[in-house]
Amino acid sequence: MDAFLGRTQFEAAAEVVRRRIRYAPDIGLILGSGLGPLADAVEDADCIPYADIPHWPIPTVTGHSGQLIAGRLEGRPVLVMQGRAHYYEGYPMDQVTLPVRVMQLLGVRILIVTNAAGGINPAFRPGDLMLIIDHIGLIGMTGLNPLRGPNDDSLGPRFPDMSQAYDPALRALAGQVASELGISLQRGVYICLSGPSFETPADVRFLRTIGADAVGMSTVPEVIVARHGGLRVLGISGISNVLQLGLADQPTTHDEVLAAGQIIVPRLIALLRGILRALPPGSKQ
Repeated sequence: MDAFLGRTQFEAAAEVVRRRIRYAPDIGLILGSGLGPLADAVEDADCIPYADIPHWPIPTVTGHSGQLIAGRLEGRPVLVMQGRAHYYEGYPMDQVTLPVRVMQLLGVRILIVTNAAGGINPAFRPGDLMLIIDHIGLIGMTGLNPLRGPNDDSLGPRFPDMSQAYDPALRALAGQVASELGISLQRGVYICLSGPSFETPADVRFLRTIGADAVGMSTVPEVIVARHGGLRVLGISGISNVLQLGLADQPTTHDEVLAAGQIIVPRLIALLRGILRALPPGSKQ
């Protein structure tokens, strides 16, 4: 049987983080490609380089700074991942999702995941924000599920329910806040592929046919582990580019993704600040 990370490794990482932060976070945020500047909004921050945390996967991709930041945002104690590692970088799924396990052990109850995604829905435009209402875990369906291996019942059940992976109450709150702030908020289904190659026109036709509105190379494994651990999840994609069929002369590049982040970040900061303000004070619901 393959070797898997388990509670011993999760606890070791959590203990290092616990010793270096001044707040007990109840909300975790994971920032995707080009969205790292959002971490600058955290007040009274403690910063921990990922390299200082045992077993923590270190990103190798431009746009993922590789720091864990603890502090306060709109008065709420938060733990913010400034960048994430991906399966395509060579990490196994249990290590890609170790940060979520650490958040679980530190007492985080709400996880907000963000990513940069390619728009598949033809109504989307670069710079849009998309509220994730559901996902298609295509790589998990083909064997790369982050829960593969022995199950630790103290962390979560062997067969977790995923019928409401993205918390309905949090989605409703995000929609309400966006409306009050005048922020346009698309809604759709996110699909995760393993990457790192971008999609072919035939891929895009297939993904659109099976119901995906946006595509990326992250998020779904983190959400599966978060739900396994009982965390409530809110997901938001920044649409960095729109994948139009038949436009082979307009290649997708990572630079395009990072550039779109400059447009997306101010809206995303405003939206997340509004959501944190709207959560009941001192409440984890």
